[in-house]
Amino acid sequence: MKFWRWIGRCVLLGIGGLLGFAPLAWFHLNRIVDDHFDLTRLPEPSRVYARPLELFPGMALDVESLAVELQAARYREDPSLRQPGSFAKLDKARVSLYSRRFVFDDGVEEAERLELRFAGGKLQALQGADGGKRALKRLDPALIGTLYADDPGERRPLPLHEFPAMLVAGIQAVEDRRFNSHLGVDPQGLARAMWANLRAGQLVQGGSTLTQQLVKNTLLTRERSLERKLREFGLALVIDARYDKGQILEAYLNRVYLGQLGNRPVQGFGAAAEYYFGRPLDELEVAEYALLIGLVKGPSLYDPRRYAERAMQRRNLVLRQFAETGLIGADTLERQQALPLGVSPKPSAARERHPAFIDLVQRQLQQDYSADDLASAGLAVLTTLDPIIQVRAEQAVQGGLQKIDPEGGLESAIVVTRATDGEVLALVGGRQPRLPGFNRAVTARRHVGSLLKPFVYLLALSQPQRYNLASLISDDAGSYRLRNGQVWQPLNYDRRGHGQVTLIEALSRSYNQATARLGMELGMPAFGQLLANLGVDVGAEPNPSALLGAVELSPLQVAQLYQALASGGRVLPLTPLRAVLDGDGRLLQRTPARAGVPSRVEVIRLLTLALVETTVSGTANRLTRDGRLSVDSAGKTGTSDDLRDSWYAGFTGEHLGVVWVGRDDNSSSGKTGSSGALPVWEELFTHLSSRPIRLSFGDGVRWHPYGNAEGCRQLRFLPALAPYVLDNNRNCISALTAPP
Repeated sequence: MKFWRWIGRCVLLGIGGLLGFAPLAWFHLNRIVDDHFDLTRLPEPSRVYARPLELFPGMALDVESLAVELQAARYREDPSLRQPGSFAKLDKARVSLYSRRFVFDDGVEEAERLELRFAGGKLQALQGADGGKRALKRLDPALIGTLYADDPGERRPLPLHEFPAMLVAGIQAVEDRRFNSHLGVDPQGLARAMWANLRAGQLVQGGSTLTQQLVKNTLLTRERSLERKLREFGLALVIDARYDKGQILEAYLNRVYLGQLGNRPVQGFGAAAEYYFGRPLDELEVAEYALLIGLVKGPSLYDPRRYAERAMQRRNLVLRQFAETGLIGADTLERQQALPLGVSPKPSAARERHPAFIDLVQRQLQQDYSADDLASAGLAVLTTLDPIIQVRAEQAVQGGLQKIDPEGGLESAIVVTRATDGEVLALVGGRQPRLPGFNRAVTARRHVGSLLKPFVYLLALSQPQRYNLASLISDDAGSYRLRNGQVWQPLNYDRRGHGQVTLIEALSRSYNQATARLGMELGMPAFGQLLANLGVDVGAEPNPSALLGAVELSPLQVAQLYQALASGGRVLPLTPLRAVLDGDGRLLQRTPARAGVPSRVEVIRLLTLALVETTVSGTANRLTRDGRLSVDSAGKTGTSDDLRDSWYAGFTGEHLGVVWVGRDDNSSSGKTGSSGALPVWEELFTHLSSRPIRLSFGDGVRWHPYGNAEGCRQLRFLPALAPYVLDNNRNCISALTAPP
């Protein structure tokens, strides 16, 4: 009797102790939830999109190029077109696709099934599912980058109503069947799971509720101890008491740990869908939902890329649980279990694509948005990047450098813009375009060599009473005393003078001595002011050596200068941005229409004619000699001292491309502009669909016959601004009229 009395007293004391401790424990756990648990919307990184592909009959587009666009936007081939984001090649001339819904800055483009027909390198017809013709369709753009804060995981948070119903029901069927009725901890479910695991001889069900798993993912360490488990129970009870089931479920679906991308955890099913399948969550199959749900038990243990067989077994087990709970029927179970895993070979992380372009975007955004907004406000950044041109530029760098430098010591950078409006269409920062790091296209400043020479001649041709394309200037060596008392003696690349040469000859053949003499006649202040007017500041009165390119500029800055030439006189700041939307799709910023008012139009056309001559008989003549380039272009080579830097800036009627080739340590590349950068530029533009240059001169220009001083032999026609005539045609037949 004494023994049982003693036991009774102990029990009463224990109950009393628990009753006294419970309020304190509840208060303590509430404080933890207050301080560390927030069910408001998760910080969401900003997402960066390429420009959308606008489809219309007659546009230049073939099946291969369309496939590049669709693959960049993570469309998958599916003949049945069951989900948005799918396409099918019907034959060599027809493609069907199911576009995604997308919120643009000017409205919503709804998902739609379409059939496209091609012929002769053009889109011939665009037809909807109803059989009706479409004049225009704008496809959803490719996701090309994500802007992160310092420490968040890979996330794609969604509101509860946007999660697919199958996923929501499936996670409860597998992980917590009594989620809607228990109080955060489920003793009955724990007992059932233990019995199911015992019968199966393996872990088939978990005992923790979704609320407990949420606690483990957000509030607790990975320590395994009784104290930690008790705290988990207590916190789950507190959270269930304070929040409704919908809030808890949404938080769980967005925060559960499902994998690892480098040093970033993949958090939530939205991010996991992109990480494993490269597609949005609402485009997945039932079997793919089952695979993701199966990963909850152990993302490393069931990693489908490392342990495909194990992941398949786990997925099929989850599918059977779907069937047991009535989510799917027997036919669906059999069909879904027969499917492959469907996981992309590599993690689909948008932030790893085109890092140099994303760097440029981020630099421009930081002028208007805080780092915190960019990293957590869930902005949608619509950019100008053209996926096809970007891929071609990356291939040109890798393929072009492999040809001229198989040992791999040279680096390169490319900037491609649209000639008419200055949108940056592609940007490559190095020989390995997909690797983040030093962005040579934006950050590297190198001597530009002869790339500044055209602007000396632009300055001269702007004074038609003094200079025209046929004006003669001496190419003999000269000496110029500088303000500091030193003497500057520029020499030609071949160390030879060429006597009296015309301006068009001096520019197309890149004569240093003639250019220096012309620049000194014009004056350095005027030269510096011209460059500043075009968007690049080299100082109010730069050193005379700047005439020959002793100025350090980045490829992006060079593109800014040449944009004025390529656009026919429009001075427009280069931009990679079109619009920025907030997390709810509201417009925050839009780049205005960029037509611009051209200036020096006829003068720039005269200069462009001389730059076309460069590709015919000058330093870039390989473009016409090789016959690979199918469109007329204009451009200029550049080579810095000791062959350290190789440049080419060239443009067609539609695109401008600037290429740099050199070494990071500034040692000699062993390449001139013609042998280094030009082949890379040619590699790009050979595979680029681009309109040729078409020079048309207005009434303000007259064509005049021009010949040498010995009786007008080798007669040709050159334009000059009216009413001025060419300097050296006075002995020629003045009655001849202009041919072009």
